[in-house]
Amino acid sequence: MIIQRDFIYSPKGKNRPLHIYLPDDYFSSQERYPVMYFFDGQNLFRDADATYGKSWGLEAFLQGWPKKMIVVGMECGHEGEERLSEYLPYFADSGSYFSKFPPMGAQTVNWLLSEVKPMIDLEYRTMPLRECTGIAGSSMGGLMALYAVAHENRWFSKAACVSSAIGFCMHPVTEELRRSALSPDTRIYLSWGTKEAQGLKRQDREDRSSKTYAWNKKVADLAKAKHAVVKLRCQVGGGHCEADWEKLVPEFMHFLWME
Repeated sequence: MIIQRDFIYSPKGKNRPLHIYLPDDYFSSQERYPVMYFFDGQNLFRDADATYGKSWGLEAFLQGWPKKMIVVGMECGHEGEERLSEYLPYFADSGSYFSKFPPMGAQTVNWLLSEVKPMIDLEYRTMPLRECTGIAGSSMGGLMALYAVAHENRWFSKAACVSSAIGFCMHPVTEELRRSALSPDTRIYLSWGTKEAQGLKRQDREDRSSKTYAWNKKVADLAKAKHAVVKLRCQVGGGHCEADWEKLVPEFMHFLWME
């Protein structure tokens, strides 16, 4: 069951609709559920809502998955390039394309924790503890999921960082992880596809040589040094699109919630 409801993004006073998945037996039980929050919520469940006409197929996956949970997709801003600012938690490296955008990512995560999550925990039967709370996203949303699990680890114990846009801000990303007090029960999934790997010549085999691999490997090593459990995943033939991210859903959901 998908519920869509308007919700104001207070840093700008603009609407950012929420796409909320509830298990099919939600209204016939008294069970409480873990919650996973996703950025770019319009792209999760149904093709008709997706920005480019293709979703992650998450509704169909969850209906056939044995673990029942609530998923909250937070829609991004659609005016101009405001998403790039709202999903940017750090100042980008000087000279990069993203350096022209003011970083509002910290405000976005604060909005999630101070407004979205309290509402979800109040109005739905959730398990609100960090052990039962995850975060996920792709591209800039993947960067935001990584920031959230590192900077706000007291709230998030799990993160799926899919095709994360981290190359243009590796210095603040690595400094964040060095400072972070990651709990050893933290689980982080990091993925990229060979079609999007920077500097990769062969796309028909697993990548262990591109810049994208090096960036994700650095993040993984820093998280592992804090005793977090990390999975690195190179998707052979994978590109920067919802159709390929959909193929990863069973893997990262199982890694985060079932292993």
